[in-house]
Amino acid sequence: MASPTVLTANAFPTFPLPPKATTSPPTSSGPIQKAELDASKLTYTFTTNSSPIPDEVSAGCSDLTVVTDHIITATWDISTGWAAPELKPYGPLQLSPAASCLHYATECFEGLKVYRGYDGKLRMFRPEHNCARMRLSATRVSLPSFDPAELQKLVTTLIAVDCPRWLPKDRAGSFLYIRPTMIGTHAQLGVQAPKAAMLYIMLAFIPRLDSPAGGMRLLTSPQDTVRSWVGGFGYAKVGANYGPSLVAGQEAQREGFHQTLWLYGEGECTEAGGSNFFIVWRREDGKTEVLTAPLDDRIILDGVTRRSVIEVLRGGVAGDVEVAEGKYTIGELLQADKQGRILEAFVTGTAYFICPVSQIRHNAKDIHIPMGHEGKHGDITGRAKGWIYDIMYGRQEHPWGVAIPESQGL
Repeated sequence: MASPTVLTANAFPTFPLPPKATTSPPTSSGPIQKAELDASKLTYTFTTNSSPIPDEVSAGCSDLTVVTDHIITATWDISTGWAAPELKPYGPLQLSPAASCLHYATECFEGLKVYRGYDGKLRMFRPEHNCARMRLSATRVSLPSFDPAELQKLVTTLIAVDCPRWLPKDRAGSFLYIRPTMIGTHAQLGVQAPKAAMLYIMLAFIPRLDSPAGGMRLLTSPQDTVRSWVGGFGYAKVGANYGPSLVAGQEAQREGFHQTLWLYGEGECTEAGGSNFFIVWRREDGKTEVLTAPLDDRIILDGVTRRSVIEVLRGGVAGDVEVAEGKYTIGELLQADKQGRILEAFVTGTAYFICPVSQIRHNAKDIHIPMGHEGKHGDITGRAKGWIYDIMYGRQEHPWGVAIPESQGL
């Protein structure tokens, strides 16, 4: 195979990066200045062996994640800070078996999507929140901090390079998943903050999950299992939040359910799998309320879709409804079900978008939730979903939909 083409940032053909920051060299008497993460220092090595692009259905059904041609990496060292990031052909990472991430869970990640709009443009949805949240997650597990704006620039560049081919204009209404990840790479056994790390960003296919036949079905969590807790790290997107929860998820699936509805303390409803959970009910005073768990105790993730749903509903998209963030229990849901007050339920997240819930089972008792419009979703769920969908895919111009310039002919 021919050697890849190597370009510096200044030679990148069509997608301009911001001007390179200038810094003064350290003096002999002063401390060495640690480099910040800087997207303007990005170098480019383009693949000469592009992968074939599958159709969306076959890619989503594959046992292995189908990724695009390139990856962006950046390494960090405690002594010198961030090295210049690199865009290069996608491939395996080189990692010591003693790396911190493999032993002490020094790992975090983000999940967002790039959408091919019906107007032909590529967009991300509120990416600044994902980038800020990744910094929060990184510092929670003693990984290095960074400027979220620089991470967003790197994500934007990878999209601009790979998506003209992998998400072409004739696939309007499609998306790719964006996975920025940071891992501790310090190769020394011992419980300590890592002295070396790597950031990497990749694009991949994932299946559409927002419209399961008959709606999502939830099984409440086992009494002896808690996913997150006060004083823990449920608010951070770290791998340690997910691995221990998979046993309960597998059990739910064996019983015919899609996800686990996680309970905490005296039966407080928190999240559904790794997604935020909303209930829509008629309060005892007759008012329609959309209710979801609060952020103040830091048990749940501050989801970008969650945040957006709350904002659009409070803005009147679904009419005169109350939107609340507060604690509520599975016992209250069972009581409301007996009284016929539950109207809708849904989960939100990057993977599941806005997905209606049709059933909750707790201790062999079932709550059957109306699905509303054509058996697909309730009215409030559908209004919020439709409004946000239109922003994502360019049917409605809005600051939340961030358009991405494209690099053609690479």
